[in-house]
Amino acid sequence: MIEADGLSKFYGPFAAARDVRFKVSEGELVAFLGPNGAGKSTTMKMLTGYLAPSEGTARIAGFDMHNDRIAGSNRLGYLPENGPLYPDMTPHSMLSFFADARGMTSARKSERVDAVIELCDLKSVVHKAISKLSKGFRQRVGMAQALLHEPDVLILDEPTAGLDPNQIREVRKTMHKLQETKTILLSTHILQEVEAMASRVIMINEGRVVFQGSVADLRAVKGDLADAFYKLTSSVA
Repeated sequence: MIEADGLSKFYGPFAAARDVRFKVSEGELVAFLGPNGAGKSTTMKMLTGYLAPSEGTARIAGFDMHNDRIAGSNRLGYLPENGPLYPDMTPHSMLSFFADARGMTSARKSERVDAVIELCDLKSVVHKAISKLSKGFRQRVGMAQALLHEPDVLILDEPTAGLDPNQIREVRKTMHKLQETKTILLSTHILQEVEAMASRVIMINEGRVVFQGSVADLRAVKGDLADAFYKLTSSVA
């Protein structure tokens, strides 16, 4: 459902990503790990078609995201880190706006807006200005927008960044619900979340994939997830 086939992105002599290769199969929730500046966000942007690769091919549900981006995007929900929202809108008005932009019928729009408000637990703030919402609720609004068109694939870039433990718990609950019907690639720095949610881990460092395997495989690298992360991503490890 998600495939990075030799993805590279060059800015002059600098390689933000180099020959990144992996696949995520239907129904998997895969954690995408790496230190800051490792190339995670660049890779995710290439997978979504937001950023054109210098080399290689990104595929979503079999669609080449360079040649068939619209078809691929119809199967994809994308939540970038600090995803853009319209602060003067309410969650309901913003979701309605995106439903109209996607050409949904009135009946379909009403059904889907209600469904994602329920799924993302936005009922208490649905008519409150987004600018007045906590970071946790703003993340939920972004998630609701990504889910609005019922995509099969979700790519989520640091969805728990800046959230408190209670808000992280709510995101985890939502992830467990979504995993029943979606294929998910999730970028995070929180190793406990990886252990709690992920079926597999892909790790990137300095633009290259340095590990692919289960959480148990990652722990076996060093006996502890944090130590394994350090060993695989530190130049002095």
